[in-house]
Amino acid sequence: MAIFTEVIRILKQKSSEIKNHIKCSEEEQMKYLIIGNGIAGVSAAETIRSIDQDSDITMVSKEKTPPYSRPLISYVVSGELKDAEIIIRDADFYEKLGINTQLGKRVLKVDADQKKVFLESGESIEWDRLLVASGADPRLPGVEGTNLENIFTLRNIKDAKKIVSCCKHHVKKAIVLGGGLVGFKAAYGLLKRGVEVSIFITSPYPLSQVADEQSGILIMEALRDHGLKVEVGRTVEAFEGRDGKVSGVVLKDGDAVKCDMVVVGKGVDPAVDFLGETGIRLNRGVVVNTRLESSIPGIYAAGDVAEAPDIVWRENRINAIWPVAVEQGRIAAMNMAGLVTSYVGSLARNVIRIFDLDFMSGGIVNPPDEKDYEIRTSYDERKKKYKKLVFREECLVGMVLVNCIDQGGVLLNLVSQGRKLRNLKKTLLRTEDYYPVLETSWRV
Repeated sequence: MAIFTEVIRILKQKSSEIKNHIKCSEEEQMKYLIIGNGIAGVSAAETIRSIDQDSDITMVSKEKTPPYSRPLISYVVSGELKDAEIIIRDADFYEKLGINTQLGKRVLKVDADQKKVFLESGESIEWDRLLVASGADPRLPGVEGTNLENIFTLRNIKDAKKIVSCCKHHVKKAIVLGGGLVGFKAAYGLLKRGVEVSIFITSPYPLSQVADEQSGILIMEALRDHGLKVEVGRTVEAFEGRDGKVSGVVLKDGDAVKCDMVVVGKGVDPAVDFLGETGIRLNRGVVVNTRLESSIPGIYAAGDVAEAPDIVWRENRINAIWPVAVEQGRIAAMNMAGLVTSYVGSLARNVIRIFDLDFMSGGIVNPPDEKDYEIRTSYDERKKKYKKLVFREECLVGMVLVNCIDQGGVLLNLVSQGRKLRNLKKTLLRTEDYYPVLETSWRV
């Protein structure tokens, strides 16, 4: 009953805040500016408009396309989806919300003192509240030959369409650089098109940012079993070309490997170049507080560019995943519109099917200092089932699951809740039915 009463109190408080905000908005309209039309920017625009129906909202994006599902672009490469099928908002989305758009235009710089954004086109836009939701840019290796044709990244729908177009011109062999999710998705898409694919990974096993060694080995075996050539500990030193097009790569050990195409999936960097003169606090991305506001009042950040509080690491981190971008866009927008709302923090999590292998991870997968953590693992070699649970101070703070992910969401819930589990650790490792444990944990 106490919890129910508290919920009612919070709802009444928010309702009062909205009414007061609407009254203030009638007196003075705001100018909202959103840089980026990815899901963080879209979520923010929709939230602002639901609170403030009258003020100006302008959205700037270097992409010209309507909002689309970035996680699905690899299915455009594979041919399983057409580019029109991954669009997530109607063609009149901007018009319906009364959003002014500047699509296909790149931001050159932000002047925090004048509260203006300057575009490469020479135009400038004034703002009262600014959201940086510019996402991230693919990282290219700094080696000779990166300017050759048929070397691609896979970050947006335009990249996917370029790869598809190239595949139609007698591409028989492709090399994918990087063993992360982007590299996997690119390799899968090309394999589905009948292209022979080799993956070169600098790390000792695939998905090294989100998997541990044991699960990484299982993933590598699954990839190889399905026709992908996976080589670890391999670093590219240069690209070779013929007639202006890539014809192969030279590896650090001197080996040369021929190919018709290269897809680079070596990670991304937050798109913050245009913020360099603002004085805003930057680390990898834009460092924000629990209101998702930067070190400069009135400038907020959300999505792959935002370095925000992380639940289990207890520090600011970038968790570049779709659900986090949606939530951050929404909460940043509420604060921009005057509804003070705290962001509890994000939680890294990944779920992927790699042919017939199911993988899921979340939280702290590879603890930096194992003496502060308790790690428990189990492995069924016959069924290729693997589980790793990471505990700190009696709480579950990380997990890796291979081929036993059905109730993995319950474990993620335990991680995010930070409950003391004490004598339930053995049970969590032994069972795959976590709901009774979830119920018991409330009473522990």
